Amino acid sequence: MKKNGILKRLGSFGLDFFEVYLPTATFTVMFSVFVLQIFFRYVLNKPLIWPYEVSIFAFIWTALLGACFAQRHRIHVVFGLFYDRQTQKTRLYFRLIGNLLILISFSIALYPTWDYISFMKIDKSTALKIPFNIAFGPYLIFLILIAGRVAYDLVLDFKKLVKGEA
Repeated sequence: MKKNGILKRLGSFGLDFFEVYLPTATFTVMFSVFVLQIFFRYVLNKPLIWPYEVSIFAFIWTALLGACFAQRHRIHVVFGLFYDRQTQKTRLYFRLIGNLLILISFSIALYPTWDYISFMKIDKSTALKIPFNIAFGPYLIFLILIAGRVAYDLVLDFKKLVKGEA
């Protein structure tokens, strides 16, 4: 019993790390470097080259991993005009079809994404020489986390369908 609780807390911390703590850190870095860049450019009149790269890479990390957080709480932007007018059962079918399409698409994209990101380690950014596999690596994390969350939602919705709860 204790082993299961430890694994659950470890998994929860892992998800929090990628969906809360890491995006918070990358946003902080992005904002700090942005302010630093403005200070050097407009106050000291000595623009720096590297803050732009850091800002772009931090933005990528923040946006992709922040999207995973949004998926966790189901707070993505939705167009509910048609969906909200449907019955619970129709909504359930829409969710099942939509989540299944997302899961299939993300599963198909998983290996090509990993292959491309692995290949990008040979190319580096101009100013800081950061390998592009580090810059674009969160996309792979994004695919895995969103696919996992969508698969979990599919299981829950399928159970509702089988039980006739919708």
